[in-house]
Amino acid sequence: MLIKSLLIFALTYIVISAQKMKWHRLDRPSGALLGAVLMVLCGVMTLDEAYRSIDFNTILLLLGMMMLIAYLKIANCFKYLSYLLISHARSPFLLLCFVVFSSGILSALFVNDTICLMFTPLLILALSRTKLNPVPYLIALATSSNIGSVVTLTGNPQNMLVGIFSKIPYLTFTWRLLPIGILSLCANTLIIYVLFRKDVGLGRLNPIVLEKPPLDLILTVKSLGVLFLIFLGFVFTGNLPLSAITGGLALTIISGVKPRDALEKVDWTLLVFFSGLFIVVGGVNKAGVLTLVYNAVEPYLGKTASGQIVNFSIFSVITSNLVSNVPFVLVSVAWIDKFIDPKTMWYVLAMSSTFAGNLTIMGSVANMIVMELSKEHVHVGFWDFFKVGFITTVVSTSIGIGFLLL
Repeated sequence: MLIKSLLIFALTYIVISAQKMKWHRLDRPSGALLGAVLMVLCGVMTLDEAYRSIDFNTILLLLGMMMLIAYLKIANCFKYLSYLLISHARSPFLLLCFVVFSSGILSALFVNDTICLMFTPLLILALSRTKLNPVPYLIALATSSNIGSVVTLTGNPQNMLVGIFSKIPYLTFTWRLLPIGILSLCANTLIIYVLFRKDVGLGRLNPIVLEKPPLDLILTVKSLGVLFLIFLGFVFTGNLPLSAITGGLALTIISGVKPRDALEKVDWTLLVFFSGLFIVVGGVNKAGVLTLVYNAVEPYLGKTASGQIVNFSIFSVITSNLVSNVPFVLVSVAWIDKFIDPKTMWYVLAMSSTFAGNLTIMGSVANMIVMELSKEHVHVGFWDFFKVGFITTVVSTSIGIGFLLL
């Protein structure tokens, strides 16, 4: 069983990680589903065990938040907000600040991938009407959405996993990581300004004229009202999945929009991806693989609480770029209780796996969304991104380590 589970685990992670290889056409969700099915077919798990290994709390939390986001998309809320910010930029540097902090703040409230999906087209349109180099702004959008998402338990999928498994209260988590997020956004702005100072200057910028996107004000008010109630549920009940799915259902009832129109905008493939990964990780855990892996790396993680914070952060950044951050977090949740200070290590896991996404273009889905949506207009090369991403990852992770050591 051990050998079979290891082979299936390795195959799954190779397929998930090697998305640009010509020898297969499977995307991440289908790769995870392949591993899940093989775990059952090869006898590592029974079908009932596979069902039980899926954490439906995480699935419900994702579904509830995606339903809320779907209605905000229908209302054109994200496009309208990005229009307001871009059209009021009066200098290239101010536009950079708008991009960094708006994407960062919104990614803390909503899933960062959504912010990149909504902002990129309008940002490209705005930049095409100026003589500005779009590269620093696109990199700023991607990296800042990753950074901002670290602040809340609902900012990105890996934080949702941390929230479900750690049981850390919503406001407690935010209070601990908020200064890290704010300082890292400021550092990201400075890094991009220094590296692209010829393109992101302080000179005056002619007003960017854009067509105002229509806004469904009534649906926006309803959606934001439900969002507020969901956050109250997060804070006062501590039940993230129930609060999210209740809010999603409430909005479905009061929105006045056909439920099908909203549900079609839910990223069902992401739910398949998570379900498949839960089964794959459940299989290797049953076979004892996770214990063997931890025993192999444990001697290098340090013997003091501070040493473990530093070493595990570095290990997390590197490994998250090898196997992707969500799979890494799923594997790591089984190790946290083995550390000297498990509570702090949950924050370390969330912080480092999130900031790891800025190291390369392939480091996070948010990065790939920005680059994919903009590729017909501008090419952002690997090294263009890496020279910003490497410095940003090192600086933001160092900021995170510094605060978590306090």
